[in-house]
Amino acid sequence: MNSRKIRVLIAKPGLDGHDRGAKVVARALRDAGMEVIYTGLRQTPEMIVESALQEDVDCIGLSILSGAHNALFPRVTELLREKGADDILVIGGGIIPEDDIPGLKEAGIAEVFGPGTPLGEIVEYIRSRV
Repeated sequence: MNSRKIRVLIAKPGLDGHDRGAKVVARALRDAGMEVIYTGLRQTPEMIVESALQEDVDCIGLSILSGAHNALFPRVTELLREKGADDILVIGGGIIPEDDIPGLKEAGIAEVFGPGTPLGEIVEYIRSRV
């Protein structure tokens, strides 16, 4: 039996300076028994992927409000593929228009959780896929 806790990296890519939602999700995941690493604000995709590899995470949660999700989220999944780490589950959240979600999923973002998503839904989603 594997008793290792699910490890999740919560990251804020780009120049977005608002992280309340990311911190709320990080707290919920921690309260659900997961190990959570929060990278802080203004991370590049390269910094996020490097942190994910160093921390040996099972999941990366990306949060963005700035509108740069179509550039930054796919760059994270692209870098994971380049590093041979595309088995890491990548989910996204923040202010993301519905029309952009299919393209993000095509780029490797497993799921996108918008504002108002019940925190338990995010917890269960990660648990069911890691």
